[in-house]
Amino acid sequence: MSVVLVSLVVLALASGLVGWLAMVQRAALVHDMTVRSSRLGASALDIYRSLSDADATAASAFLTGGREPPALRARYLDGIAQAAAALTTASNNAESGSASAAELTVLGTHLPIYTGLVETARAINRQRFPLGAAYLREASGLMRTTLLPAAERLYLSEKARLASAQRRAAAFPRIAVGLGGLTVVTLIGAQIYLTRRTNRVINIGLALATVAALASASWIAWAAVAAAEHLDAGRREGSAQVQLLAEARIAALQARSDEALTLLARGSGQEFEIDYLATLQRLEGSDGLLAQASAGAPDSARQAALDATREDVRKWMSTHSLLRERDDKGLHQEAIELATGPGPDDVPALFGRVDTGLNSSIAERSARFDRETDAAERSLAGLDLAVPVLTLLMVAGSAVGVQRRLAEYR
Repeated sequence: MSVVLVSLVVLALASGLVGWLAMVQRAALVHDMTVRSSRLGASALDIYRSLSDADATAASAFLTGGREPPALRARYLDGIAQAAAALTTASNNAESGSASAAELTVLGTHLPIYTGLVETARAINRQRFPLGAAYLREASGLMRTTLLPAAERLYLSEKARLASAQRRAAAFPRIAVGLGGLTVVTLIGAQIYLTRRTNRVINIGLALATVAALASASWIAWAAVAAAEHLDAGRREGSAQVQLLAEARIAALQARSDEALTLLARGSGQEFEIDYLATLQRLEGSDGLLAQASAGAPDSARQAALDATREDVRKWMSTHSLLRERDDKGLHQEAIELATGPGPDDVPALFGRVDTGLNSSIAERSARFDRETDAAERSLAGLDLAVPVLTLLMVAGSAVGVQRRLAEYR
């Protein structure tokens, strides 16, 4: 009986400790996803999007020649300000010495150089000298070869970190549940053994320990399954969709910049036109980003919204074809009017609808991810206290149950 008592106590403590550690680690992973990983990933995405937006806006502003429209100037400054704010947020959440910190250093170092080139180009352009376009192309080259790749690496690094945390947090705690089940079986076996040895049918202490062990193992299993379901929904309908939509929005911004730079090059911007066509194909092709996002939409309303955005992209492509036709025929000013005009079928209006639609979808999917992650965290709430309490009940019940039988022999 003494061996039975020691075995039950050791097994109860082991199952309680393993179960507690599994739940605490899982809760920490989910909390880190909510507080740090999602913030840093969102900041990385904001940096990429804001820089792309600023670059596209700067290129579009130069098409008008001379003094740029105040609205475009304000949008450019807003994009730079948002990128700087996102850099600050990301730096506060990044671990010192990590790969993310290194990318943030690259971004912080080269962003002032980019803005300096743009301001130089702007000053020359206001004097209507063609050299301004050369400075703008230099700034855009710095953006595409240094700033955007660094922002992309930062985002991919944090996306991989978030995916790893999601997998680990959603994994079923086999060892913890297995030990809990073994504890329940051992407690039942101990009661059968004591009944046969002592002819005492009911052992309140061991019965209480069995109920506590069953409750602990069941609660851990239920909480893990519930958290995994919420995390999977958050990944499938939240972060995975945000990734596709964010890439689609960035592709649209890049295409807008290519379109403006092609016009600014005045016949020597073939590389920008090739990049525009490739980017739009990646955005709107049969297996493009928008098609994938629409196929993975959680309901018909979201799918309809994405289909409307796809239709606006097609209209933009049609207007671009007309724009290129005019420019190739030497009607450069008429092409610029299509690229900068206020009409509902001109490029600014069409691009604006595409950008607004994608931004709305991203915000909605990000909110879904946050809701599911919060629900996963709530599923695990209380276990850090409940498991130790149930473990103490297992130990106490085992000790009282066996000691009472031992006392009958002394």
